[in-house]
Amino acid sequence: MEKLWNKNFTIITLGTVISMLGNAVSSFALAVLILELTNSSFAFAIYLALNSLPRLIIPMIAGTFLDRFSRVKVIYSLDFILAFVFLFIFVGLTQNFLNYTTFMVLALLIGSIDSIYAVAYDSLYPTFISKGNFSKAYSISSMIYPIAALMTPVAAYVHETIGLSTLFIFNALAFFIAALLETRIDKDEAHISERTQKYQIQDFKKEYKAGFQYLLKHKGLLFITLYFFCNSLFQSSVSQTLEMPYFKNMPSLGYQRFTFISTANVMGRFLGGFLHYRLVIPEKYKFNIAMCVYIIISLLHAFYLYTPFTMMLMINFMIGMFAVTSFNIRISSTQATVDNAMRGRFNGVFQTITTSGLILGQVLWGALGEVMDPRLIIMVMNLVTLALTFVVIYRQREHVKPIYNQTI
Repeated sequence: MEKLWNKNFTIITLGTVISMLGNAVSSFALAVLILELTNSSFAFAIYLALNSLPRLIIPMIAGTFLDRFSRVKVIYSLDFILAFVFLFIFVGLTQNFLNYTTFMVLALLIGSIDSIYAVAYDSLYPTFISKGNFSKAYSISSMIYPIAALMTPVAAYVHETIGLSTLFIFNALAFFIAALLETRIDKDEAHISERTQKYQIQDFKKEYKAGFQYLLKHKGLLFITLYFFCNSLFQSSVSQTLEMPYFKNMPSLGYQRFTFISTANVMGRFLGGFLHYRLVIPEKYKFNIAMCVYIIISLLHAFYLYTPFTMMLMINFMIGMFAVTSFNIRISSTQATVDNAMRGRFNGVFQTITTSGLILGQVLWGALGEVMDPRLIIMVMNLVTLALTFVVIYRQREHVKPIYNQTI
């Protein structure tokens, strides 16, 4: 087995850690700003939906572009831009010229940047992984978010004691440092050639269709994508939209306890990622393990808000551990399956489809959350996800199993 920690893999991992620290802080800070500005779960849902909206279109456009041009340059350029965006927010908060409309525009801008970055990163990262190290590399990737998310309770403390504006200076600095690191990546990208640099507008339609045709041709990838569309629509979106407002509006809970719940989840993710790094799951069991994980996560998510706070912490720790297993099996197997020359377009299609489910869910559940018990909505939608696990994944196991159980 070849060495995993080469120069490029080390740099992109360090850069990701630093930028994810900024992401964790900015996600919390912006969510708090919107909730305190509007005190409405529906207004909060609209903000989330606008942040996600660019992911419906931009990933496919970015995917065709990123299969022809430098993914490295795109990554560090976007991190520089984000550094200046968060500096602008800091100035706006200190000078008091930001309002809800401004934040909606910023939601679209940040969502656009994130959607391009995600396709570039997902397409570049596998090229830095040496042969035989895919599962181990993605276990490292899965530990980065938990490490960064530990900043959330710190951000909550800063919010309570100093103020939110300070957090955006930290964000700007984090993204600026990450961008500087990423400029040191060696730019020998095999997918670029003299021919592919000559990109014309009329080529876009053909390249766009090629991404969908590739997905339709590979049934296993198609059903995995369809399942995660359903997962985004019925599970991820309902949690993202309703959990934080629920904690805010419950006197016995509040923001601080919400950050403790989030911390328990990310600690579970960190432990799960560490175990995946140290242990190797036998290939023949991966599909069965993925099925079990999907079932357990749906059941735990469905009922955890009906439990005492201590039990909520324990359940979210378990959800975090199982979520990493789901992520590791899905991302390592699909990225190992897709040809490098098609990764940008496949990742663009995947993000477009799953994000459409996320946005639709955010608007639907945000509106329902104004008139119904959020706990009931979350429970029902997770039980729907549970049923779809059997319909989409288990019933199509002849197509999905060879992808999940391959040697990588």
